[in-house]
Amino acid sequence: MVLTVGVLAGACTPGSENAADRTTASSPPVASTGAPSRSQPPALVDARVELRRIAVLEQPVAMAVRPGDPALYVAEKVGRVVALGGDGEPKMVLDLADRVSLGSEQGLLGIAFAPDGAFLYVDLTDLQGDTRVLEFAVNDEGIDPASEREIIAVDQPFSNHNGGQLAFGPDGYLYVALGDGGSAGDPDDNAESLSTLLGKLLRIEPRPSDGRPYGVPPDNPFLDRSDARPEIWALGLRNPWRFSFDRQTGDLWIGDVGQNAWEEVDVEPAGSGGGVDYGWDRFEGDHPFEGGSADRAAPPVYEYPHDGRVCAVTGGYVYRGREIPALEGAYVFGDFCAGRLEAFVLRGGGAREHRVLGPVVENLASFGEDAQGELYALSLSGPVYRLVAG
Repeated sequence: MVLTVGVLAGACTPGSENAADRTTASSPPVASTGAPSRSQPPALVDARVELRRIAVLEQPVAMAVRPGDPALYVAEKVGRVVALGGDGEPKMVLDLADRVSLGSEQGLLGIAFAPDGAFLYVDLTDLQGDTRVLEFAVNDEGIDPASEREIIAVDQPFSNHNGGQLAFGPDGYLYVALGDGGSAGDPDDNAESLSTLLGKLLRIEPRPSDGRPYGVPPDNPFLDRSDARPEIWALGLRNPWRFSFDRQTGDLWIGDVGQNAWEEVDVEPAGSGGGVDYGWDRFEGDHPFEGGSADRAAPPVYEYPHDGRVCAVTGGYVYRGREIPALEGAYVFGDFCAGRLEAFVLRGGGAREHRVLGPVVENLASFGEDAQGELYALSLSGPVYRLVAG
């Protein structure tokens, strides 16, 4: 099934920048037009990017790599995990298709391997539409379906805004993204409430601890508050559709889907300690939404407005590969509807040198990063692409 444009991440939009150290799509920074001198590294303006198709799958929506394993593992929204080897031929390694709901924003939404490669974690919506994070043991024979263990279960009041991204941070803990529970305008005020996991980024130790299916890191920001869920790392998120960690700096990047006017990209510097409130639903992007005021903790570093061609930000990665030197250190992202690949560099707390890279991916659902830091773009229509130098 190929989704219609815009349904994957829900109604969304980015915001404009009010501060001098941030930029918007409507007022991009001026990039240098001069060629760099021989003593200077290539600049983002010099980046030339093309797409190389490596596979065609059924609704690919997330990618992960296992330490020491050359394969690329891709989650298909319909409930399967496939491995792509050097020949590009997909091999199914886990089949959960009879376990997932398949509404427009539902399905198998995220996968991540433990840092030692011993476990695979998956995020899916079950047949009732509720979020489940599951663990599977991995050995030399592959992923063991019989080892399944449920880590997290979250009831979803609506069918949209499920988040679904999973990633291990530089600290070795598992981060889990959950949307605000859906509908529009966060009717239950979940994103700003510390008593629910909805609208949050969680941080957990996924192995059993003290009789529970997972542990809570001792330095989580709300651990000692009786009115808060201790798993919460960040709050005020609408639908964090793809987050990532910069493999060089450890900075956390979040693409958070907006309501109907603004899309946003947020950054949490490494070592921040967590507890950041990204503002939804008081703000959409950097703009007051429902009673929002000028008093906010974490405005986006980049936002863009809906113009009839965009609908939902697809968060990406800071490029740390070698294939495209001029892209080094730039954050690569896109929009599900527009499909164009874009990039900017973070400098002085804001987005700089923003540019459209050229390639367009129909129904741009996700990005992936391999062990060497090279980037991939996943189309919900089927193709999986590797970004290469143009």
